[in-house]
Amino acid sequence: MQISRENAQQIAVEFVKKKKNTDKIDVAAVEQHREDWVVRGTCPIDMEGHPWAERFEVVVNPKGKIKAMNASLL
Repeated sequence: MQISRENAQQIAVEFVKKKKNTDKIDVAAVEQHREDWVVRGTCPIDMEGHPWAERFEVVVNPKGKIKAMNASLL
């Protein structure tokens, strides 16, 4: 069973919210790569009292499970 683009985005956003402890997630792109969905975007993080933006990429498999996550400072 293949999940939809919207479901993949929702799964990725909820995962990033929990992982980064933030409610502000900006999704820039949702693309299908082979059978997986790749969700890219940014979220704010607090680094020693200073606000920074962090870029993330979450890979969601066809069953709706998180396969991988990468994050880096902008």
